[in-house]
Amino acid sequence: MMTGVAEDEEKWLAAAVAGLQQNAFHMHRAMDSNNLRDALKFSAQMLSELRTSKLSPHKYYELYMRVFDELRKLEIFFKEEARRGCSIVDLYELVQHAGNILPRLYLLCTVGSVYIKSKEAPAKDILKDLVEMCRGIQHPLRGLFLRSYLSQVSRDKLPDIGSEYEGDADTLMDAVEFVLQNFTEMNKLWVRMQHQGPARDKDKREKERSELRDLVGKNLHVLSQIEGIDLDMYKETVLPRVLEQVVNCKDELAQFYLMDCVIQVFPDEYHLQTLDVLLGAFPQLQPGVDIETVLSQLMERLSNYAASCSDALPEFLQVEAFSKLNNAIGKVIEAQPDMPAFGAVTLYSSLLKFSLHVHPDRLDYADQVMGSCVKQLSGKGKIEDSKATKQIVSLLSAPLEKYNSVVTALKLSNYPRVMEYLDNETNKVMASVIIQSIMKNNTRISTAEKVEILFELLKGLVKDSEETVDDEIDEDDFKEEQNLVARLIQMLCNDEPEEMFKIVGIVKKHILTGGPKRLPFTVPPLVFSSLKLIRQLQGQEENPFGNEEATTPKKIFQLLNQVIEALCSIPAPDLSLRLYLQCAEAANDCDLEPVAYEFFTQAYILYEEEISDSKAQVTALNLIIGTLQRMHVFGVENRDTLTHKATGYSAKLLKKPDQCRAVYACSHLFWVDDQDNMKDGERVLLCLKRALRIANAAQQMSSATRGSTVSVALFVEILNKYLYYFEKGNPQITVASIQSLIELINTEMQNDSTTPDPAADAFFASTLRYIGFQKQKGGAMGEKYGTINASDS
Repeated sequence: MMTGVAEDEEKWLAAAVAGLQQNAFHMHRAMDSNNLRDALKFSAQMLSELRTSKLSPHKYYELYMRVFDELRKLEIFFKEEARRGCSIVDLYELVQHAGNILPRLYLLCTVGSVYIKSKEAPAKDILKDLVEMCRGIQHPLRGLFLRSYLSQVSRDKLPDIGSEYEGDADTLMDAVEFVLQNFTEMNKLWVRMQHQGPARDKDKREKERSELRDLVGKNLHVLSQIEGIDLDMYKETVLPRVLEQVVNCKDELAQFYLMDCVIQVFPDEYHLQTLDVLLGAFPQLQPGVDIETVLSQLMERLSNYAASCSDALPEFLQVEAFSKLNNAIGKVIEAQPDMPAFGAVTLYSSLLKFSLHVHPDRLDYADQVMGSCVKQLSGKGKIEDSKATKQIVSLLSAPLEKYNSVVTALKLSNYPRVMEYLDNETNKVMASVIIQSIMKNNTRISTAEKVEILFELLKGLVKDSEETVDDEIDEDDFKEEQNLVARLIQMLCNDEPEEMFKIVGIVKKHILTGGPKRLPFTVPPLVFSSLKLIRQLQGQEENPFGNEEATTPKKIFQLLNQVIEALCSIPAPDLSLRLYLQCAEAANDCDLEPVAYEFFTQAYILYEEEISDSKAQVTALNLIIGTLQRMHVFGVENRDTLTHKATGYSAKLLKKPDQCRAVYACSHLFWVDDQDNMKDGERVLLCLKRALRIANAAQQMSSATRGSTVSVALFVEILNKYLYYFEKGNPQITVASIQSLIELINTEMQNDSTTPDPAADAFFASTLRYIGFQKQKGGAMGEKYGTINASDS
């Protein structure tokens, strides 16, 4: 059906163009022979093609442009006729005898253009006559294009100040009146177009009307170009008349477009000085008008004006621009009770950006905007409309982008209240934006009060939501979010221990509400941040003045114990054990033996009760041995207890190679280089001999079950431990014991049942080369190694 209509339109247009071309041809011949009467006759017939009602606005426009080109040629002909002595007044009267009104008025406008140029009559009188005569065409489409033609031919002939057509003092007003009257009539015709045709085609007509909007808008552009319109005339005459027409037409498309035109074509300083009048029109617009877009553009233009003209700021203060805009938005929302949340938030987002650009020093303005936004959103619960939530994010992001500091945003009391209206996912996005802003600008948040406000803003990332189901969480996104929180915790700092301890306490309070999935990410940074504070206090006298509120390492360790206990309850034994050992080492540095012993006890309990995987046990045991080896705070009894436990765990590992390595690692617990009271050579030798026995047992078990023995790697590792203690001066490690171990390894390697292991062979060869190298060094070390036979045969 639509295809058939389009084909018919093409035929009608083709027929009209053919008729136009034929009459234009005869018109050109008449003009060439200076035959005025025939030129008028054929031009009128040519213009009759515009009387059609069959064409859509788009096709009609194509026809109109062809006619317009011909009329320009006719206008030149009329000028030449006038130069040849033809009375332009008579010609003006003559064209009015054309049979049909539409061709008559086109010809009248064309001759009127030449009449004005001749200056035989005041331009204001001719223009007034023409604009009145055009009332004769009331068909919306034909009338719109006729008046567009009148506007086109007259725009350079208005009696403006400084124009060659300027007359007496009142002519400027006449020029303004002419443009306003033509604008008013064109808008009426444009609005009436919506009623031309059946109701089922309304959407199609609205689209066609939208395509013709520039014909009406050009009048406002012409108005803005009239030099004589100063602020007073704009304020008293032009703006009220334009707004009266905009409001009274009660057409959504026209109101939106014309309000946008007014904002775009007239100077920003005029808008600033007429804010009352301009803003007064917005609440009177139809409910379906996209007011938020137009008002946002107005605020953006005013913001840019303030940015480009530093002298304009006093004007903004003088006219109380912010207050007027804020009140206007309130009235618009009140006038449109059905306005969606998206519209209201968009308006306040634009107002906030205006405030931040024009009055960056007035944080109370920004807070006031957010408070108004909260008021509008109250009672609506979480906003689910994606467009509205996007605007809320834009609103909340504006202060961060302007000030490059979250600290400034934290001063806005209504900032957290606005965030409450975001759904869970968008809340997380906004929280991530806040953390990224802190990291990007390296913002220092150094007071407990600000940290409290900040974590209230970030609760979407820190706290488990009751509505969120585990299955809905994207693991990669979750890890990225929690890593952001972890990085933030590390950035919180204050040089004053008391204040920093308060910050740690606040962070602890918030992260412990995070649930089992979050704690493994958030507890470690809090622990290390607390340990950093402990090291800051290290060496200070423990509460010298007896002040109960003073921050002491003991208090911090108590807090750390609570935090790690929460992590244990998940459970996360591996991570918890590591953190207990870190705390034990910090307590060691602070010479707090009971605290260090308690942390080690907790680590041992975790090892015994929670860690059952053999690989995890090996890793945990190595960490325990390594940490215990560095401890110097323990007395003999406590150290013996802990050491005995560690060696006992080593012997109970599942795999023999793991047992062997753990046992020879325990030897380091009895020999600490920088502590003379912790050098027990006999117990070191016992550990190494025990490791040898376990290695030998591993060989025998392998031979019994597989028919071949495992490689000699364990023996080579033990040999290296022998050499280490030999160099350190352990009297129990003799040349004979080293020599016998080398011979044992050689024997095992030559055994046919031993599984070949190139890595172990290379390791042994490297060890023998090292012995040879130490021999060649000479001196005391060379002398010690001198009697060792490092031959591999």
